[in-house]
Amino acid sequence: MNKVITEITPLSSKDCFYLVDRYKESFDYPLHRHAEFELNFVENCEGARRLVGDSIEVLGNYDLAIVGGGLEHAWEQHECTRKDIHEVTIQFSPDLLGDSLLAKNQMKSLEVMLERSHNGIAFGVPAIMKLYSRLGEITRIQSGFYRMLKLLEILYELSLEENFHMLSSSSFANVSTTSDSRRVRKVEEYINRNYNKEIRLQSLADLIGMTPTAFSRFFKLRTGRTISDYIIDLRLGYASRLLADSTMSIVEICYECGFNNVSNFNRIFKRKKGCSPKVFRENYRKNKIIV
Repeated sequence: MNKVITEITPLSSKDCFYLVDRYKESFDYPLHRHAEFELNFVENCEGARRLVGDSIEVLGNYDLAIVGGGLEHAWEQHECTRKDIHEVTIQFSPDLLGDSLLAKNQMKSLEVMLERSHNGIAFGVPAIMKLYSRLGEITRIQSGFYRMLKLLEILYELSLEENFHMLSSSSFANVSTTSDSRRVRKVEEYINRNYNKEIRLQSLADLIGMTPTAFSRFFKLRTGRTISDYIIDLRLGYASRLLADSTMSIVEICYECGFNNVSNFNRIFKRKKGCSPKVFRENYRKNKIIV
């Protein structure tokens, strides 16, 4: 079976981070993962495509994303025709800041962002423009100490940004949800155990002693998503993982992940992921290599 390449970065235990600033004519590195966090900035990349977990997005002229350790990712050429692609990649160890530092009140937003990055985070153009000059500065600073301070500044400013969106689904990335509501966690745990079976609204409402109508309002208020969207996204994450890593047929995956109709599965998958299950699998396979 094809596997995602595991990259061994040049970081040693004595290094703070690894930085590469390069101009290139094409994207040619295959789908890969590594233990380190990665902050990746690209410009002159219109038409290229970013793959992070089960997220596949075509890019505009700028892209800035942070990817947590262990999540597969790649930037591919797709329809990009520029020959002056500029990419700044920063990789740093999960223990760079340390749990004790991140636990401080002043670092809370940074802690939250790094936790979210295990799903991958992409920042919008307004956020990129705010930090554009600082991303250039960190490549020009000669002192390692001041480079480290500049990285902290960039990460902190990004942690305060509201102009971002999450990339991979939690079920694909194998990341646990972290709701602060005990009742929401109880429902999420039930759905995670039973996502491949029929799940009735009444059963979920009964779990936390609410009427179905009250429960639907409560869940949407607490999570920002309807219960049906949550279940669909969870099932699609598991389906995407099977498409990427297994030889099961699309029909088998459809029923294995709780969808009861193949045409409905194909329609929902394309609406949510931007491509059919077949194309999604092809995109992943062509970016994988044997390791």
